[in-house]
Amino acid sequence: MVTVRVNVNLKPSLLDSAGRTVTKSLVDLNFSEVSDARIGKTITLQLEKYDEARIKAMCDKLLANPVIEDYSIEVIS
Repeated sequence: MVTVRVNVNLKPSLLDSAGRTVTKSLVDLNFSEVSDARIGKTITLQLEKYDEARIKAMCDKLLANPVIEDYSIEVIS
């Protein structure tokens, strides 16, 4: 078995309203060292074998919206 982690985030050029809310809240709680936060999602897949092309197809068709999101693939084990 192979564990793969897919990290999905909004593209940097897009406004992340949830991230802005978190940034403001952290600063309001006296964590003034925080200048920006971006909110994303992590999807962990258990696969019988690693096939990067198949994982990219999963991301492009379902796991991420390639119009507004970027993703990265990380093999855990």
